[in-house]
Amino acid sequence: MLFESADPDYFLAHWDLADDGSLLADHPPQVEGQAPFSDLVIRLSKLPVLTVSAIRGRVRGAGSEFVLATDIRFASRERAVLGQFEITAGVIPGGGAVARLPRLVGRARALEIMAGGEDFDGALAERYGYVNRAVPDAEFDAFIDAFVTRVSGFSVSAIRELKGEVNPQTLPKDDELAAQSDLFFAALATPEVQEWAKQAFENGLQQVGPFEEDLAEHSAKYAPKR
Repeated sequence: MLFESADPDYFLAHWDLADDGSLLADHPPQVEGQAPFSDLVIRLSKLPVLTVSAIRGRVRGAGSEFVLATDIRFASRERAVLGQFEITAGVIPGGGAVARLPRLVGRARALEIMAGGEDFDGALAERYGYVNRAVPDAEFDAFIDAFVTRVSGFSVSAIRELKGEVNPQTLPKDDELAAQSDLFFAALATPEVQEWAKQAFENGLQQVGPFEEDLAEHSAKYAPKR
């Protein structure tokens, strides 16, 4: 299963920071005790097929957590931008990055990614293990097509069995995501973070333009000191 974006500048932006979670409060959880987004990424990570993210453009926050829940991440070397910027807003990532990144890149690099809140280009993301591979953009489409075509020709049951054996060794426990989601939404409701959001929205958050293009840099200007 391949995930890609038709927008050359954004693969998947981030959580709608105007939303405090109330719009989905009545959404019935499919995994007992999980918030809707946590439920989505948990089920995504456990699908009995191979999932591949082909990342061109920006993928931050919950967008990054979405691709972290897929099995394989390939990035355009020149055009991919990944990051967990939440610390600049005074919150921790709430959709799985805290649980998944240390397993992928190690403790120190995971803390650098999340505590630093900076953007990673495709080359550095590959070096850290944030993505599997960074591919020159001119070769990106052909590379993705070749990989997906190759894998799709293999035994469906063997892929399912392979994931069934790998998952218990590598996936976080479901309740890890529940705790992180609770911390995210609790912090989002504090006056300090609400003030950050007010200033950020006034200066271009979630609008086409420089603020979203260089989100890590601009967001940090209004970072709350909770």
